[in-house]
Amino acid sequence: MIVDHRTYNVKPGKLNDFLKLYGTEGFPLQKKHLGHCVGWYSSNDIGPLNQVVHMWAYKDLNDREQRRNRLAADPAWGQYLAKATDYLVSMENKVLRPTPFFTIPEVKG
Repeated sequence: MIVDHRTYNVKPGKLNDFLKLYGTEGFPLQKKHLGHCVGWYSSNDIGPLNQVVHMWAYKDLNDREQRRNRLAADPAWGQYLAKATDYLVSMENKVLRPTPFFTIPEVKG
């Protein structure tokens, strides 16, 4: 299993607008195509501000690629991205693997 960990730096003053757009348009599409959301989190008053972090679990890199390809092929995703990218300053992506001593619950479906 792997976890795709993505951090978005959002333009100052635009975090709530971005989260509203994502919640109504982006999240339903990602849930449909990507499956197992580990979580969505934002930083509001401690540490780097105007950041959101989201994580998605996959069986392996092949599973991630197939699911992300299906998402990219959905015309509604392109429409969402056209709106969402105006809110973003930068993005960082990491693929995380579990340590040997940690057992992760199986990713389904």
